[in-house]
Formats: sequence, C-alpha cells, structure tokens
Amino acid sequence: MKKIVILGCENSHADIFLRFINQNPKYSDVQVLGVYSEETEPPKVLNEKFGVKIMERYDEFVGQVDGVINVARHGDNHYKYLAPYIKDGVPMFVDKPVCISEEEAVKFMKEAKENGCKVTGGSSLKHDGGVQLIKKQVEENYDGKTCGGMVRAAIDYNSEYGGFYFYAQHFAEITMEAFGRFPKTVTAYKTGGEEFKKGDCVTIVLKYDDYCVTGIIGEDINHYYIARASETKFEGHDIIVDVPVFKGEFDEFYELLDGKDQFISYKEFIAPVFVMNAIERAIKSGKEEKVNEFDV
Repeated sequence: MKKIVILGCENSHADIFLRFINQNPKYSDVQVLGVYSEETEPPKVLNEKFGVKIMERYDEFVGQVDGVINVARHGDNHYKYLAPYIKDGVPMFVDKPVCISEEEAVKFMKEAKENGCKVTGGSSLKHDGGVQLIKKQVEENYDGKTCGGMVRAAIDYNSEYGGFYFYAQHFAEITMEAFGRFPKTVTAYKTGGEEFKKGDCVTIVLKYDDYCVTGIIGEDINHYYIARASETKFEGHDIIVDVPVFKGEFDEFYELLDGKDQFISYKEFIAPVFVMNAIERAIKSGKEEKVNEFDV
C-alpha cells in the first residue's frame, strides 16, 4: 500500500482527492493514514464522510508515509507542514500558492532536492485542455510564431488566507504553463483607489523575450479564459474548473508515488512564486517590475 497523509484539509481538494481514492479502483493501493488542519471542523467532516483519522499534529506520521499531500489554504502553511517530512525523501503534493515568500520557496526546494523529494502541485488549472492546447501551439509555432496572449482569472485580494496570493497562482501558472515559465518583467494597472474593493480589476502585462501576455484579474471574475495570438490567428478557450483538472493534478502525484520522474524542475515549480511577488510589487508601485532571478 502507498501510505499518505493529507495536511491542511480545510481545502476542497482534500474532499475531492479522498473521493478519488475511495471511488476509483486505480487508486485502491493508496491508504490515507490521517488528515490534519488547524481548523476544527474540516477534519471532522472528512472523518464522518470517509472514516479517516484526525491527526493531532501535522508531523504525526513522520517516518511512516510514502507521500504527503498539503492542500492548506494559506501558502505560509505549505513549507511549514511539509518541512518535517522532507528528510523522509517522499513525494509531495503542494497546493497553490506553493509559497508566498520567495526566500522560503528557495529554501523549500533546496531541501527537497537535497533529500530526493519529488514535488508536484501548484494550480490545478494548468491541467485544463485549453491551456495544454495553447501550450502545444506555442511550442510548435502553430499558425506562425506567437505574437502575444491573454489570460483572465480570479483573485481574492483581501482573503484571510494570504490575501492576493491565495488565488494569484491560478493566473500566474496558467500563463506560465502555456507561454513560458520565466517572464522577464511585470507591469500592472489597477482600477479604483489604493484599497482593493469588489469590482476593482487589475490589467497585467507579463513581458517575455519575444512577446507579451496580458492578464485581467479581479474579485468579481469567476470565468477563467486563455487566448493566443499567432501571426495568422487569434484563438481562445474557456478554462473549465471541474473534475478533470483535479484528476490531472492527483494523477501526477500518484505517478510520483509509483516511482515516476518529477514532471518539471524544482526551479520551474517555484517560478510562479516570483511572478506573483513581482505582480504585487507592480500593483503597489505602478511601475514595471523585474521578476527576481533565483536558483535552486
């Protein structure tokens, strides 16, 4: 059996992943030893629905698992909860945002790399079929070279779970999955005053070497969308937030449990953290901001 724990189970991903494990024969060899949250109610609900043990501490099963899922809502609880398990060298699923702090993200990945922990996760929406199609078109210069792109996504600037960063990785990673992991600079133009209120939107420009991608993010935007402009065509797709994207991310974790290679590099995995920080700096400064360089 592949023994795992689910940490930060206040996120809906915990319920979805447990349903996959309990209902899909493909995952019948996965055993969930326990679930943990700093909040009282979510583990109780999962215990009642799936019979899983409620963990008293997030490090309760160190040395006893084959993999760890961390879907905590607050990005500051991702490295914190996973750090005790890193020395076990087990695969890890890390929900968005992987981290909030750039320094913590680098520290996390360096330790994971040194201990042989394979990592996956981030935004589930990168698994959407339209995102993957545009990624392929960018890579293959379909209908000519890429001239630019556009992504629309939601944010929750005043979220209790890390504010801007709670949802921001959806925008960042949709864009980076399709158009490239390492944009150079960010510019952001916000409507309304300094405080972020309902109805306010931010227009973002991510500058790459050969083109720019425009983003529109806002608290009242619940419709995710991606488009690409080539030399001869403009093509866009609705991004569907449904079972297939969650299954896509869980399948990647399951494959790591099964001994498969990591899907992207450690540097690529935390690159969205640096883009999110650059976006927030640009929102606050009103100026073009460089995406900080880093290494792992």
